[in-house]
Amino acid sequence: MKKEIHPTSVDCAVSCACGNEFVTKSTKPELRVDICNECHPFFTGSEKIVDTAGRIEKFKARYAK
Repeated sequence: MKKEIHPTSVDCAVSCACGNEFVTKSTKPELRVDICNECHPFFTGSEKIVDTAGRIEKFKARYAK
């Protein structure tokens, strides 16, 4: 690898809008995010499928074999 062309990796303090904070590595010393693994619906188990006008049932009925 060539020397002196790679960015330096520093400890990065990440803070989420929900209040969760953690430390990781990045080229920036601080990051602010809107959503993290503590508040994202996929990871918390509160994921909901929004079905308007029965679209899922219509799809299943149309393509069911």
